[in-house]
Amino acid sequence: MSPESRRGLVPGVILILVAASLFTTWLGYGRFVFNAWFIGVCVLIVIGLLSMFYLLITGNKKKQAAQAELIGELPPTPADLGAEQRGPDTGLYLGSTMAPSWQNRVVVGDISDRASATITEFAEGILISRQGASDIWIPRAAITAVRTERGIAGKVMSADGVLVIRWVLPSGTEIDTGIRADDKSIYPGWVNAFAGQHDSGQGTQE
Repeated sequence: MSPESRRGLVPGVILILVAASLFTTWLGYGRFVFNAWFIGVCVLIVIGLLSMFYLLITGNKKKQAAQAELIGELPPTPADLGAEQRGPDTGLYLGSTMAPSWQNRVVVGDISDRASATITEFAEGILISRQGASDIWIPRAAITAVRTERGIAGKVMSADGVLVIRWVLPSGTEIDTGIRADDKSIYPGWVNAFAGQHDSGQGTQE
C-alpha cells in the first residue's frame, strides 16, 4: 500500500472510531470509552516523544559522522606558548560552527560543549581554557579573522555580543569559534590585534 493510500485511510479510521465511541456510549459504556480514549492519547504522546528523541539522537550521530573527516584532529597545545600578549579574559565559550554558517554547529568531540572559559593571546596563538572541557588551541598562523557577531552556534545575542575567531583546522576546514566575554569592552582590542590577518574571503556568518 502506498503512503498516499495509507494517509487516505486515516480520516476513515478516525470516523469509524468516533462512531463506535458514540454508539458504545449510547449503550451505557461511556466510562469505558473515556478510559480507552485517554489511554490511547497517552500512548500516542509517549510514542511521539520517543520518536522525537530517536530522531534527535540518530540525527546527531549522522552529523558527527559527516563532520568527523572534515574536522579531523584539533591542533595540540604546544609546550611553549610564547609570551602572553592579551588576557586572560573571562567569559562563556558558546561553541564552534562550520564557516561561514553560524547555525551549522560543530558536534565532533567536546568542541561543541559550552563552558565557562578564559581566552588568552600568546605569541604563538590563542588559548581558550574551558572549565569541565578540553582546552582549545588556535595557532596564530591558522587565524584568518577576528570580529564580533550577534550570534553563533544557534545562540543569538545582542549586536556585537560575541567575539568570533575564524580559523583553519589542520584538516583544511575553516570554522568559527565564539566567546561571549564577561566584559565586552575588550572586543575592540581583540579585533584590532588581528586586523591584519588574511581573511578567507567567506565574509561574515550567514
